[in-house]
Amino acid sequence: MKLSDCIVPQGLNLVKYSGREFVDKLGLEIVQGVVGSILKGRNVRDLTESLTQRRILLVSTSIIITYLKGLSSFEKFEETLNDLVKQNVRMKLTAEEKRYLLWFIGLTGKSIQNVIRGTMLENYIDIFDANLSEICADIEEAYGDITLQVNYNEQGYFLRWRNLLRCLLAVGAATLTIRGSEKSLYGKTFEKFVLGSVLTILGFDHIDKSDVSKSDKVFWLSERLDKRESDATLLIKAGVGVRFDIGFIGKGNTEVSLDKVSRFERFMDFGKKTYATTTIILVDNIGTNSRIATMAREIDGYILQMRETYWVYKLATILNERFGYNSEILNYTKEQSLAYIDKMMSNVNLNSFFGVEDTIEFDE
Repeated sequence: MKLSDCIVPQGLNLVKYSGREFVDKLGLEIVQGVVGSILKGRNVRDLTESLTQRRILLVSTSIIITYLKGLSSFEKFEETLNDLVKQNVRMKLTAEEKRYLLWFIGLTGKSIQNVIRGTMLENYIDIFDANLSEICADIEEAYGDITLQVNYNEQGYFLRWRNLLRCLLAVGAATLTIRGSEKSLYGKTFEKFVLGSVLTILGFDHIDKSDVSKSDKVFWLSERLDKRESDATLLIKAGVGVRFDIGFIGKGNTEVSLDKVSRFERFMDFGKKTYATTTIILVDNIGTNSRIATMAREIDGYILQMRETYWVYKLATILNERFGYNSEILNYTKEQSLAYIDKMMSNVNLNSFFGVEDTIEFDE
């Protein structure tokens, strides 16, 4: 029997998944509701935090059950667990199985890079084992001994400090992994959904960039250039284009927002035409004293805060005043525009915004 055989399948399935799998698990209707809320000023982090907490707790409980299964399957399990992990990660396991087992020695994907830094895993385990024993002794001295009786599957277990510390460390490593991966997952997934949805609602057609047969009122997502990348490119009419960059960036990350202001070049080629382009940047929040808005104006661009209730209406106004494009949403008041967004959002096909690159492995 291998240690990996003890891993609870329900927990293993939550170690990693792609944006497409996330939508499948949650349901398209719920995700559309989240996107619609973001278009009306809600924060994606607020909307997804409950999902993150659920994943953390489901994985954490699976870690405890996996540990109990190990106690019943291996003699002197806690004393040999470090060696069992070392042996198993050298076997032909899936990336998810290896990551799961490494949590039991306190390692995440990032800590493998930053802590071990190419040194032998054996050296890390020796130091880890001594450190865990020392911490366990300190805790026993501070709080006294402890014994917990746990019953699972009609079998009883007695857990002491070292057992508990092992499980707590694994849960902590799993939490770091999940928090980091969820941040990346929600960012990459909802950035496309928000851009694709708002441009569709404003009356533009989503196309593949390779389709040069259309050049009026169309957009594509995730354009990669030699040096720069735009999250969406909009062609309003012949010779006129807009590049969008989006990030769920708060006012505590202004240096990232500042970089976005001067990211894109002023001209681009599409088909046989050259387009003069304007930059529009979407961020979650801007600090009160930020210079970003001024800098955006200096490069003849715009920056919008998605925390504002009517940011979609403001975007439509910019496209109208700057390029003469008249979206139907401007036929309503700002207040009425929220109901219009709800109505139009129900017709948006989020699946069309997925690309090949959306099947990605996320890490903290």
